[in-house]
Amino acid sequence: MHRILAINPGSTSTKISIYEDEKEILTKSLRHEKETEKFSKVIDQLDFRKGLILDFLKEANFEPDDFSAIIGRGGLLHPVPGGTFRVNEDMLEDLASAKYGSHASNLGGILAHTLADGKIPAYIADPVVVDEKIPEARYSGWPEIERICISHPLNQKAVAKLWARNRGGRYQDFNFIVAHMGGGLSVGAHEKGRIIDVNNALDGDGPFSAERSGGLPMRGMMDLFYSGKYPQRKDLNDTLVGKAGLYAYLGTKDGVEIVKRIEVGDEKAIEVIKAQAYQVAKEIGSCAAVLKGDVDAIILTGGLAYNKYFTDWIGERVSFIAELAVYPGEVEMQALTLAALEALRGECEVIEYQK
Repeated sequence: MHRILAINPGSTSTKISIYEDEKEILTKSLRHEKETEKFSKVIDQLDFRKGLILDFLKEANFEPDDFSAIIGRGGLLHPVPGGTFRVNEDMLEDLASAKYGSHASNLGGILAHTLADGKIPAYIADPVVVDEKIPEARYSGWPEIERICISHPLNQKAVAKLWARNRGGRYQDFNFIVAHMGGGLSVGAHEKGRIIDVNNALDGDGPFSAERSGGLPMRGMMDLFYSGKYPQRKDLNDTLVGKAGLYAYLGTKDGVEIVKRIEVGDEKAIEVIKAQAYQVAKEIGSCAAVLKGDVDAIILTGGLAYNKYFTDWIGERVSFIAELAVYPGEVEMQALTLAALEALRGECEVIEYQK
């Protein structure tokens, strides 16, 4: 029996799960929005989050040494293929220095390594920078700017694997379009086990999400940048990445509150959610073209997929393409655990990250 500790650090929470083989024993999401606001850099949160995890383990009568492996959510590294990675010194340096960007997920590998303390394996799997794009998908229209991948490959691949398993097949046997819809929103075209195209869910591409602007008209963006309203680049970035999307239009990103507003006939809420559904459907249609119409299933997942009005409005526009499946929430903790188990059992190649 293998006991796995999975860690998923988000911007305002740290999710922790304990599995014994494929069976979930304990899981908890620790909320700490106000506490993390006190730190100027993500890496400065390391000791704080490590303390939270150790307190959780102590309360559950576990020590880090009780696990066969510890696996964390992968963060912002240079582009890598999908798979399971051993946490090594090259990876730690790039994550800690935020060489490729600062995000709470950077702490996943560092926390796994720190808690493992060299006594047990520490892994990450399918980090947010998984890049399996075909060459055509990299072109932007301007040679100095290439389209890059920052998305949700861990959950996207996990729900596609679930769908395939339920059909008695493998992920690699099918073509999918998967929309992960939450604080960030990414829509990926999966061709026989590879995400050959996906929008950049962090830096402004694709549909707007709960708190991110998605792609914006370039002329309007340039006018906004030079307007003087946002004197620092960081001010504008923080606004478009954390205070845009549903939050900017409706003053909230709380899915439950938005559903209540729809149910009482709030015309603004209805129009905004319909507009978001329209943009997601449009992105799905684009991915269908990428896959040349050969699509086995369209999968909707993430926190926003709990909103049946939203998923139904998407379905009205895309159900002609392929079967529509809805997996509300996420299965990232299960996906991390399965990746660690495959590594421990020798069922996959463990990749060594190199700078």
